[in-house]
Amino acid sequence: MRSLDHAETTMTHAHDHEHSPAAGTADLAEGGAPILVEVTRGAVVESRHRGIALIVDRAGGVHGHWGDIGRPVYARSAIKALQAIPLVETGAADAFGLGDEELALACASHSGEPGHVERVAAWLAKIGLSEADLECGTHLPFHEGSAHALVCKHERPSALHNNCSGKHTGFLTTAVHLGEKTKGYVRYEHPVQQRILGVLEQMTGCGLGSAPWAADGCSIPTIAIPLEGLAFAMARIADPDDLPEKRRDAVLRIRKAWAAQPFLVAGTGRFDTEIMQACRGRVMTKMGAEGVFCAALPEYGLGVALKIEDGAERAANVVMAAILKRIGVLDDADPAITGRWLAPEIKTRRGVTVGTVRSAAELGGES
Repeated sequence: MRSLDHAETTMTHAHDHEHSPAAGTADLAEGGAPILVEVTRGAVVESRHRGIALIVDRAGGVHGHWGDIGRPVYARSAIKALQAIPLVETGAADAFGLGDEELALACASHSGEPGHVERVAAWLAKIGLSEADLECGTHLPFHEGSAHALVCKHERPSALHNNCSGKHTGFLTTAVHLGEKTKGYVRYEHPVQQRILGVLEQMTGCGLGSAPWAADGCSIPTIAIPLEGLAFAMARIADPDDLPEKRRDAVLRIRKAWAAQPFLVAGTGRFDTEIMQACRGRVMTKMGAEGVFCAALPEYGLGVALKIEDGAERAANVVMAAILKRIGVLDDADPAITGRWLAPEIKTRRGVTVGTVRSAAELGGES
C-alpha cells in the first residue's frame, strides 16, 4: 500500500475530530462547508460551490479533509458497491452464474444505452423474472443518443432504461435465491433492504438503526450516514484485509468487476467511465445524486467521499478529479481526459470558450 507524500497530510483519526472550525482546513461558514469550486466567466468568478470532503484509510487515518466530515448525508447512488455485497455474500451470484458484467451493473448508474439495457434484460431472464418485476420506475436514458433513438421510434422508456435497473436486478437476484418475496423488495422493512442496512453499518462503522432515511429516486431507502463513515467504507473496499473472510472475498470480487467494466458502471462520456478507463483500474469511482461522490483506491489503501452543498454534479466531478490528482492517481492518466474533468470549459452556444469550472484554492486550485 502506497502512502501519500504531501506536506499538508494529517495522520489523525476521523473519529477523533471535533467537528468545529478548527477541524477543517478552510472557511467554515455555511454549515461547515468551505468553497471548493469556482465557476469563471471571463475574469470574474460568477458562481461558487461549497462542499465537504474526506480522504481516509481503513485504520481511520485522515489524509485530507475539508469541512464538517461528521455531518450525515444521503449517499444516494454513490454506495452501490456496498449495496451489492449481499448479492455475492449470500451465494446468489454463484447460484445464477453471474460474472463481472452483472456485478458491475449492480454497482452502476448506467446511461440506458443498448449495451446496458440488453445486459440487464438478459440477467433478469436468467433469474426467471422480467422488467415487470423491477420497482425502480422509468425515465429516458441519460445518454442523449439513446433517448433520441427511443423518441424517433415512438417507443417509451421502460424500467430497464432506469439508471438503477442493474442494482435492482441484483436485489431481485438475492431475493429469488433466498426464497424471499420479490414484490415490495424496495421497502425499508423487506429482508433485502434490512440485509443491506446491516452491511452498511459494518462497513461504515456507524450505528444506523435509528438514522434518518427517505426514499431514493429509485424508491429504495437511502440512509443518512456521516460523510466520514462513507469514506471509511470506501477505504475498506480499497483495503479489506480487516474484514471477515466471507465479506472480504465478496468485496474483492465486486471491486474487480467495478474496475473491469467501467462502461457498464456509467456510460459514454460520463465521469466514472472516463476516469476509470484513463486510470486503468487504479481507482474505482461512483457518483451519486445531489453532489455526492465516493471512490476507492486500492493501490493507496484509501477511500474518498464528498458532498457538494447545492447538489451540483459539475462541482462534484471537479472536486473528485482534484482529490484524485492530489493523491497522485491521475499522474499517469491521459491528460486529454483528465483535463476536461479537472477544469471543464464554459462555452457559448457557438462553442467559444469563455470560462472554466475549477477547483478553488482550498483544493490546490487557483485563488
